[in-house]
This record gives sequence, C-alpha cells and structure tokens, in this order.
Amino acid sequence: MTFVQTVLAFLLALTLLIFVHELGHFAAARWCGVKVLKFSIGFGPAIWSRAWGADRTEWVIAAIPLGGYVQMLDERDRDPSQPIASSDLPRAFSQRPLHQRAFVVLAGPLANFVLAVILYAALAWGGTEQPVPVLDAPPAASAAADAGLLAGDRIVSVNGEPLQSWNQLRLKIIDASLGGATVSLTIDRGGQLRQQTLGTRGAMSSEVPDRDPLQVLGLVLAPGEVLIGSLIAGEPAIEAGLQAGDRVLTVNGEPIRRARELIEQVRDSAGRALVVVVQRGADEITVRVTPSAQSAGAAEARPRGRIGAMLQDRVKTEVVQADPLDAVVQGAARTWEMSAFSLRMLGRMITGDLSVRNLSGPVTIADMAGQTARSGLQSYLGFIALISVSLGVLNLLPIPVLDGGHLVYYAVEAIRRRPLSDQVMAITQKAGLLLVVFMMALALFNDFTRLIGP
Repeated sequence: MTFVQTVLAFLLALTLLIFVHELGHFAAARWCGVKVLKFSIGFGPAIWSRAWGADRTEWVIAAIPLGGYVQMLDERDRDPSQPIASSDLPRAFSQRPLHQRAFVVLAGPLANFVLAVILYAALAWGGTEQPVPVLDAPPAASAAADAGLLAGDRIVSVNGEPLQSWNQLRLKIIDASLGGATVSLTIDRGGQLRQQTLGTRGAMSSEVPDRDPLQVLGLVLAPGEVLIGSLIAGEPAIEAGLQAGDRVLTVNGEPIRRARELIEQVRDSAGRALVVVVQRGADEITVRVTPSAQSAGAAEARPRGRIGAMLQDRVKTEVVQADPLDAVVQGAARTWEMSAFSLRMLGRMITGDLSVRNLSGPVTIADMAGQTARSGLQSYLGFIALISVSLGVLNLLPIPVLDGGHLVYYAVEAIRRRPLSDQVMAITQKAGLLLVVFMMALALFNDFTRLIGP
C-alpha cells in the first residue's frame, strides 16, 4: 500500500507541475495570437485526447508522464509540400515578433514560480506546525560546541534575520555554508538574549554529500517525546499490551529521548525481554516485551530484533502563521530564496565544491512525494512548491532544448538582428540534448546508489 501511495503522490505532483508549466506556455501563446495545435501532458502514445476550442486544439494525456509540450503552428516544423494556409500564417509562432516569442518561452518557468508563490503563501496563511529551533547538547569538538551553544538554547535569529522554526534555521545555515561564511546567532538562554558566532565551513561536504549539514556542525534539535504509533497484529508489541499513543519513558531503566534509541535497543535484543515503562494518560505502565528474531544480512553476525510497532518523535512545535498580505509577501520571498539557493547549489556542483551526488532524479523525488504525502497535506504542498521552484530554475538554465536555451537564441538574435543559422541551431540542440541526457543519467545513478547503499 505504501508503494501505491508513493506512486500516486508522485504522479499527482508531476502531473500538476507539468500542467502548470505547459499552461504558462499555452496562455502566453494564446495571448500573443499564436495558434496552438496540441497541449500534451506526457509523451508517447495518447491515453486520452479531445479537440476543443475555435482552433480545435488537441488536448492529450500520453502514456509516459515525464514531461509535456505545447505544439504551436510553426512554418519551420511543416513539410514544405504542405505550407501553412495564408489565413493562418500570421498566427504561426515563427511569424511573431521576437519579444512575443521570448515571452511565450519564458511563461512556462514563470508559471512554476507563480505556483510556488501561491502554495507557499497558502501555507503561510493557513499556518504550519513546525519544530521550534531549540538545541540539544552539541557533540564535543563540533562547531556548535566551539561557538558556546548549549542544550536548551533557542535560536531566534541568524545574521539579524528572525526565524521561528527549525526548517528556517536549516535553510539559512545551508545557504551560509555554501560560501563557508560565519553566521551570527541570537539565542534565548533562560530568557536572556545572547550573541554567538558559528562557523559553517565544511557543513556542505563534497566528500560526504548525504550528511545533514546541521548535524555536521553539531546543531541537533532538542528531543521531545517518543510515542508508539500504529501496531502490527500478532507482533510482540501488541501482545505485550503496548497501545498506540503510549509515551515511552524508559527501557531497562534507561531514559528514552529519541525514537532511534528505542529502535537500537530493540534491534540488539532479539529473544531477550525488555522492560518498557510507558505513560498512558495519567498512568505509568510497565510492560515486558521480547523482540522476535528477524533474519539478518550476510554481513551481520546476529539476527535483528523486531516488536512490530511504528515509533514517532514528537518534538516541541509552534504554529507559524501570517495574515493574507504578509502571506503573499512571504510566499514570494520564499520562492525567491529557494530559487537563489538552487542556483548556488548548481554553481557549487559545477565548480566541484559540492558533490554531484546531491543531484536527485525521479526515484528520489517519488520517494519524497510519498513521504510528504503520508506526513500530511501541508508537507505535501510544501514539497510540490519546492519541486515547482526547482523545475522553474532548471528550465531557465542556458542549455539548448530547455526554455533557457531558447531565450539565449533570442538574445543572440536580438544582438545580431537575425536568427542563428539552421546548422548552428541543429548542432547546439544536439549538444544540449546530450547534456540533458547525461544529467538525467547521473541523477538516476544517484537515485539507485541511495537505494542500494548503506
């Protein structure tokens, strides 16, 4: 069922993003008087199609949902033996003024940015429950420890910019670490504000790209409560009397602060009873649960323990909310921040300062879609907004075959007062296509490396 949910969440997000992108091209083309022949979501054979409107535009849903296109009337795409009718010639894309052609191409990425602004604004207006940026004790010799940060410190601003959530802190620290900058933190320690300086060099490592940059610096979110989630019938947890919603206090007398601590205890205790103390309502209840043995891999010396219970870390959260006008401003600002952040990440990968293993493909994106959909509507909408920004930025890269490449062609045409030759266009298009295929292959390789890696 989880796999089905992941696939459905991915397809829904992808279809929406492609539709919005192509709708931008379509609306701009119609605005400029260009005749649109086909609007397709996906490539390959048509699953569904229908002709609508005065121009009998064909609307298509195709079999391969990894993209889409808007086919416009264009004399360059026509068979010379079948010229465009003289009545339709003024409506051909190739006949429109340069600024209109550029606008039609630019409208696709712009539509993705507009969607991101709307989604981020809606989330800000509706309010989102986010972890409060309160720290756990930093590891010894970490950058956070060297900066004098302590357990219980709440970070209230970074470089003078106020923040309300752990997610905002993550973005600001990662952004600063791309240049190895030192940041000024304002912290609330026991009701008193203090200024601390934190170095971020090395947080974004090209050698270990999958590590959390905040964890590298020693910034650890303060623990909250460990709760028992859903239980599997017939497994040790439910047979021992554990119930969904129980708060885990101790295991074998040791306090449990994070879900992973309980997971490790269970994993290492196959066939050995654990004494678990939980809080249920106002009562503390002690249960004995014996993890069942699960066959281990060839590299493991002993079997893993399993009790058949989902666990939840519930940290301290606050609802971050804005009024309608501020929400729109925040939506636009967040879209701008994420766009600039994406460009900086790409720039670091091009220069080699950041590993290309940070590049993600459709498998990772599908997994993120499933995870955020299971986390709730707010997480899922935030994910769609983020991918919409990424799609807009990607399409504006100056690579032939992408929208940004076509805009480069038009810029050259504006300077030269005439378009590039068909031969130059053909060569650069092939080079651009090869580059895009290489990027897709690299992203897929990274996806599968993550799947089969440790």
